[in-house]
Amino acid sequence: MKRYFIIVEGQVQGVGFRNYTQMNAMKNNCTGWVRNMDNGMVEIQIQGEVEKIDKVLRILREGNHFIKVTNITIKEIPLNPNERFFKYR
Repeated sequence: MKRYFIIVEGQVQGVGFRNYTQMNAMKNNCTGWVRNMDNGMVEIQIQGEVEKIDKVLRILREGNHFIKVTNITIKEIPLNPNERFFKYR
């Protein structure tokens, strides 16, 4: 089990990226949150099994017709043992 703080750059605001992130995180039994930043990037904290987080990140990198990810920065952070859901803010 790991938890990561992630910054996503690209065409990631106004294109359903937060919902897309939440949907894929929940499908993979991950907890955490996602929110837009004032600078046009998106901030994510995600927690779960490493293989599941890797799967979510692969899906996010691929994007879709609207979402275009150009860079993802990842930093491991301490676990949040009380977290139960993945939310978007």
